[in-house]
Amino acid sequence: MNLFTARLTGKMLSTEAFEKTVYEMQERVKRYRQIEKSPELAEYQKLKKVVGSSDFQETKKELVNRKYKDTQEGRMMKEYEALSNSSSIRRYRRALKDEEFQAFLAFRETEDFKKIKSFKEILKSAELRRYNMLYYSSYYKNYLKVLNSPDLKRLEELEEEVHKENFQKRHALWADAKRWQHSEQYKAEQRYLELAKSDDIKFYYTQREERIDWAELFRPAFDDDMSSSKNWKAGFGYPNPAMKDGHSRTTERQAYNGGKNTFFVDGRMSLETREESKKAVAWDEKKGFIEQVFEYTSDVMNTKEAFAQESGLFMAKVRTKGDGHHFFGLTTGKPNSPMIALYHYNGKSHQMGLVNGNKTKMINLTGMFRSAYYVYSFRWTKNELIWSVNDMEILRLPNRLPKEPMFFIAQSWLPMAEKGGEGKMRVQWARAFRGVEDSPLAQRNAKEAEK
Repeated sequence: MNLFTARLTGKMLSTEAFEKTVYEMQERVKRYRQIEKSPELAEYQKLKKVVGSSDFQETKKELVNRKYKDTQEGRMMKEYEALSNSSSIRRYRRALKDEEFQAFLAFRETEDFKKIKSFKEILKSAELRRYNMLYYSSYYKNYLKVLNSPDLKRLEELEEEVHKENFQKRHALWADAKRWQHSEQYKAEQRYLELAKSDDIKFYYTQREERIDWAELFRPAFDDDMSSSKNWKAGFGYPNPAMKDGHSRTTERQAYNGGKNTFFVDGRMSLETREESKKAVAWDEKKGFIEQVFEYTSDVMNTKEAFAQESGLFMAKVRTKGDGHHFFGLTTGKPNSPMIALYHYNGKSHQMGLVNGNKTKMINLTGMFRSAYYVYSFRWTKNELIWSVNDMEILRLPNRLPKEPMFFIAQSWLPMAEKGGEGKMRVQWARAFRGVEDSPLAQRNAKEAEK
């Protein structure tokens, strides 16, 4: 596959652009998850349910649209005020406060009251004349008319009701023309609208959960910036400690140097093949392990102790120079087990694919600059294996890998059949990401499917 043409036609992003895309995805997911746990989002979601409820909307509609005169409190207060302000009841109440009139009422209960019916007796007493005038006055007639009237009874009922604390609160609410703006519901709605306008809340709701779920791939479970050797050990990572890990083959020109040819400088791992003599153990197909003098040294390094993972997304930023074969990929550490080549330089061209005996499937990559870094990716799902360079898919195969974790391996060697020479493989970073199948949404969907 010609990647030079892919770059020219825009089918493949540049390494810089692709890394920026991955970084933005990581930051987007990080921000999404931070907001997801924030008290502001919890408050917003709670308010959203409240404000969106039918009860809330009905209350708002009533507070905004209902007129004071149409409320029970408004009608009762109108009736109360009308009765209180009627001339007959005002005169009646004035009479109750009038000391002379109260004296007249008291006089009315005495035997002398009967004398005001006698003209002669009235002429004898100024007091009787005064009470006689009150007895025949409209003032007294109004008092008698109101005293046992339905209006007075109703007024007393209303008076008792309108002075109750609960009524006063309800009346104050409905009498307030800005009752909605002064309500707790209004405060809740304003807070909801304020939160809805926040950058974080808007960002959160513009991200589809499926998109974020996919972007979960870009939250690394393993992230090595090659600032130190802490994640790397020399050898193939054989599971059997009795095996001579880090051995070469008699068909190769180099001896593996136990990590002495691997350097971590300026944020990159540099695995170097050098022209220098070294006596080391080598595997011979007929004789087994023997000692042999090699004319070159190199290294094989692995992350078995620091990191291993089954399925997910694996990425590395790699370049090489000089002679020799260079490999960066995944292995279980078991001899003759399938290996994943994220990056392989075979001495002539770049390759990537599956190394698995007679089932090996490798794709040649042309149009690449060896001096340039590219991001090599391998996606391992339940059903498929997918290789990519930057954002461009290169190879897709059905998944027939064993169900066991694999770890990163970096290796440089010189086949005996080829001309020797010094070379370097440089890895700027290596990352592994969990699979979408392990993401929160996928787990929730799986649980739902089990119900």
